[in-house]
Amino acid sequence: RTSFLKNGSFTPFFRTSLKKHYPKSIYYDLLKNEVKRRYSLRPESFREEILSLPKDKMNEPIIIDEIQKVPELLDEVHWLIENSPAYFILCGSSARKLKLGAANLLGGRAWTYTMHPLVSEEVGDLDLLKVLNHGLLPSHYLSKRPNKL
Repeated sequence: RTSFLKNGSFTPFFRTSLKKHYPKSIYYDLLKNEVKRRYSLRPESFREEILSLPKDKMNEPIIIDEIQKVPELLDEVHWLIENSPAYFILCGSSARKLKLGAANLLGGRAWTYTMHPLVSEEVGDLDLLKVLNHGLLPSHYLSKRPNKL
């Protein structure tokens, strides 16, 4: 199995959206220092954890957020894709960090979706001043109070 956004869904996912769309999924947030530290020190413990899951948990994607924080986990994900029924949604805010290092990029085993900012056709009546001040990320541009985000 490959890793992808299940059902080909390609909408701007954020943490809360992923949790809402996949409420039964196991979610690893590598922004939490204790989670990051645990898998940085012993990445193989991730594989051991996944392999010990009940079979019904393998029917849902395993979500790893901020994967670039522990690139060694990509080797474990690669092994699990090849040797188990597990599949994954991997999220990150900096692919550059992975590409510059010696990270396993899961060649041929994962689909990549890049979340781009809005384009002028999606916005309609473009407010150039708002774009220059807040950008075109959906959560900022579409917010009524972008300074408060």
